[in-house]
Amino acid sequence: MQTGPRSIAPLLERLADESDERIPAVARLALSPLADQMARLHRQIERLDRAILEQCRRNEVSRRLAAIPGIGPLTASALAASVTDPKMFKSGREFAAFLGLVPRQSSTGGKERLGRISKMGDRYLRTLLVVGATAVLRHAKAQGSAKAQGSAKGTPPRIWAEGLLRNKPFKLVAVALANKTARIAWAVMARGEKYRKPAPMAKAA
Repeated sequence: MQTGPRSIAPLLERLADESDERIPAVARLALSPLADQMARLHRQIERLDRAILEQCRRNEVSRRLAAIPGIGPLTASALAASVTDPKMFKSGREFAAFLGLVPRQSSTGGKERLGRISKMGDRYLRTLLVVGATAVLRHAKAQGSAKAQGSAKGTPPRIWAEGLLRNKPFKLVAVALANKTARIAWAVMARGEKYRKPAPMAKAA
C-alpha cells in the first residue's frame, strides 16, 4: 500500500467516489470529515503559495534571489524581508555565520572544516536554505544516475557537491551547499548583482 503525502490525493478521490467499493461504508463515514479538512487546507496552501509568488515577482530583490538554485519564492521573499540592510555584513561568510551555517571552530588549531555548524542566528532562514540545498542535491543525484558515468557535464557547484557526497553524509553536504547559497545570496543583495549560472564543465574521469 502506498504511504506518504503522495497517497493523499488518490485517497481523497476514492472517498469522493461513493461508487468505489474498495473503501467500506463505515470507513468512508469516518474519514469524510478528515478528507474535507484536508481539502480545505490544500486550497488554503495553494492561495498562500500564489500570494507568496506574486509578492516575490513584485519585489526586485526577491526576483534576483529566486534565480539562485535552491532558493524559491518563499526563501527569496523571506530573505528580502528579513535582511533589510545586507551591507551590515562585511562578507558572505559573515552573513552565513549570522545564519549559523558556518562550521564550528576546531579545537586543534581553529582550522575550518566540514562538520557540525554553529546553529546560531536566524533558524528560520537557515532551515529554508538547508531544505533548498537538499532539493538541489536530490535533483543532481537523480540526473547523475540517469547519465552514463564520466560522460555527463555539470556546473562547478554541482560537481563539488557530488565529490563531497562520495565521502561525506548527505546532510553534511546539504548544509555545506546551503552555506555556499547563503554567500551567493549575500552578494546578490549587498552588491545588487544578478545570479549568473556557472558554465557547465566536464567531470573528471
